[in-house]
Amino acid sequence: MTRLELTRRSFIATGVGAIATGMTGVTAPARAAGLEPTRSMRGGSNNYRPGAPIVGRIGGGGFWMTGTVRRAGDGAPLPGQRIQIWAHTTEGHERDQRSHGATLTDANGEFRLEMPQIVPAFGQAHGHLAYDSGVFKPVFLRPVMASSKDKTLAAHFVLQPV
Repeated sequence: MTRLELTRRSFIATGVGAIATGMTGVTAPARAAGLEPTRSMRGGSNNYRPGAPIVGRIGGGGFWMTGTVRRAGDGAPLPGQRIQIWAHTTEGHERDQRSHGATLTDANGEFRLEMPQIVPAFGQAHGHLAYDSGVFKPVFLRPVMASSKDKTLAAHFVLQPV
């Protein structure tokens, strides 16, 4: 037999839950209403190359750049969005053309692109990513890796219409 224990904490939680749901017992799904757009990061556009080609992989691979692209306000995933990626890697500097490439988001607004291992430049292992296709305001990101030994780096975009 299951024993229900009424503690002060469970009593308060139940009361707050009842008030929050209007005493109906029905909860509404979480919504991303008011999701703020991503701001460009300082240094994110360094060595940016407009029109970098869409590629299946940059160089020999071994490292994965991943992320999501969503619409500001409602958080809806944005499929088919072009994300440019570049970095200082084991195969080239971030200013080298061979260190640049672009990919498109899938139906869920997710992207991933394989590239060579990112290595520290100016003391930090970091990647550069850009959204610049014109339907939404441009965003340049420069996420820093926790460790230069990591094999993935994620960046997430929340885009605002132009």
